[in-house]
Formats: sequence, C-alpha cells, structure tokens
Amino acid sequence: MFRGKKYQDASKQIDRANLYDTTEAMDLVVKTAAAKFDETVELHVKLGVDSRHADQQVRGAIVLPHGTGKTQRVLVFAKGDKAEAAKAAGADFVGEMDLVEKIQKENWFDYDVVVASPDMMGVVGRLGKVLGPKGLMPSPKAGTVTPDVAKAVTEIKAGKVEYRLDKTNIIHCPIGKVSFGAEKLTENFNALMGAIVKAKPSAAKGQYIRSCVVASTMGPGVKVNGAKLM
Repeated sequence: MFRGKKYQDASKQIDRANLYDTTEAMDLVVKTAAAKFDETVELHVKLGVDSRHADQQVRGAIVLPHGTGKTQRVLVFAKGDKAEAAKAAGADFVGEMDLVEKIQKENWFDYDVVVASPDMMGVVGRLGKVLGPKGLMPSPKAGTVTPDVAKAVTEIKAGKVEYRLDKTNIIHCPIGKVSFGAEKLTENFNALMGAIVKAKPSAAKGQYIRSCVVASTMGPGVKVNGAKLM
C-alpha cells in the first residue's frame, strides 16, 4: 500500500514493536497527526472472545468525559409527550410512521444515531434490514431503546459513544479529536477501556484484551500496553 511522505515521517517516530503506556501513546498520536483538518482519534481493541456466541457479546455505551468532538445528529421515534421531550432535548428529527416511510422510500440516512421509545419498536422493527447493516438499529443494550428518550438525546449530544464487536472480535470507537490534546484523549480512552473491561463476559476465557491500538484518521497506529488496563 502506498503511503504519503507525511505518513512515512510520522511512522518513523513510532516503534512498531513497543507497547506504549496510555499517556505516551496519546502524545505520539497527537504529534504524528499531520493532516490539515482536525483528525478524529480512534481506539481499536481486539478481544479474546468469540462474537458468534451470544454469551460472549461485548456491547454497551458510555458518555466520554470530554465528548467526541463531533456533533451527532439524532433521530427519535416517539409520539406524544415523549416526542415533545425529545425535541426539547435537542433531537434533530422526531417522528413516527412518517420517518419510517421516508427511510424506506428515500433511502434517507442524514443522521448518526437512532433512538426509539419501547412502544415504537413494533414500527421501527420494519427497518431492521435497512438500519441493522449500518449499525443504526436502536437497542436496549446501547441505551437507544428507552422510555426516557429525552435523557438518551441529551447523553448522545454530550458525547455518548456505543461500543460493539465487529465480526473479527474488534471494537472500533472514536475517543475524540487531535485538538483535544493528550490529556483529554487519555481521560476519554481510560473511560472507554474501563467500560470495555467491565463488560467482559463471564464466558470469555484466556487473555481478554489481545491488542489495543490508537490512531488518528490519517496517522499511523500506536500500540498501547493492554496488560496494564486490566
């Protein structure tokens, strides 16, 4: 794979064989981010679980201490008082069957998170094949199916992130922007890793955190010492 000069120069500052302490890793991520825009910093954690088994799923959500630096657009399925409360909390789109039809007919995806009150899941369930593959389907585990839709909207706007395993047992999750600086990124990282460690399934055997890497959008990956996180 071809890599540009900036990437190659940044890579020289990182020892690929080394497992860095968290603060040092964040320092390196900030230093090696050379793009002209404010890059997102992502955490990639490979876990020693098998996501094919229901009792080894790792999924949840947490409000990061300093948010993600990205404004999330929130769509809420609710009616009556709950719909009004969602609007007051800052939801970008609120509706019922009208939004279901818009998504089905127009292939509409101008939102980042979908929240639903439990009484709306019968309607929202029809969108499973559309929202599911994009990771947008509301779920009780992620706190996006809830009677308190207003609280969910407030938390998402404050920087709540959902973490979940992909098919290769890796969690990919944003922990902020390069402009946050190493200290705030470290605090966000520690909060997210703490949640992932706490979510360890009892059925998981052996080494839980297999590898842990942080990287900015255009920068090289920096390995973090996962053993110190348990």
